[in-house]
Amino acid sequence: MTLLSTAQHFARDTRRNPRAHMVPIMISGTVAAVAIALVAYLLWPTFGTASASGPERLPVSVGGSLFNVPTSAVRMKIQRHSGPQERVDLSFMYPSLDAPAAPKHVSADTVEDKVQPIDRIFLSISAHHDQLAPDMRVRTIYPRYLEQPAAAPDDGLSVRAFRDGSPYGGEDLFSAEAPALNARCTRDDITPGMCLSERRVDQADLTFRFPRSWLSQWRDVATAMDHLTAQLHGGKG
Repeated sequence: MTLLSTAQHFARDTRRNPRAHMVPIMISGTVAAVAIALVAYLLWPTFGTASASGPERLPVSVGGSLFNVPTSAVRMKIQRHSGPQERVDLSFMYPSLDAPAAPKHVSADTVEDKVQPIDRIFLSISAHHDQLAPDMRVRTIYPRYLEQPAAAPDDGLSVRAFRDGSPYGGEDLFSAEAPALNARCTRDDITPGMCLSERRVDQADLTFRFPRSWLSQWRDVATAMDHLTAQLHGGKG
């Protein structure tokens, strides 16, 4: 009876005020709009904000050794996280050693025909799994394949060619003592020669790659690799 009485009362009110029935409809529409806006806000993707406010450096463990790497220096997106990793690939501007800025978008209209100069030093950090240490490889493996005799050092940097037909044919070994440097380099050809220099830090091997032409200032390159090693591994060289 109460429900019937309420309905009759509402019907009389509606006849007296034809717009009265619009009030609950407007209220319901307002509530629905607020609810939709709230859901949209909560579900809206936040990757843009998160990337801008992400950490500047990432603590990563490679082979059980801790490295503190700049986030923007990590070359592969899948490696851009903290915690244990088998390998991390990095790049740094040279000679500043700053982490590079985000790459610019290149289209068919903006790409240049000329070869861009390499202004970065590349670094891969990987677990060594008890493989032969880089310094032992220089002392015990490389000499088996080197040409004889060795050329006289030039400005403190000696160079010896690997024999043709050897596993390192077409490459040269550069060595220096102060500061220490060992680098295996390809020779300039259609593409510029590149150098590879390795060192071991605790349970990880660090592999640096840079253009062979930089060896004209080899002391600066060797010092840069020392600084990066100390910077990434908590002050340890």
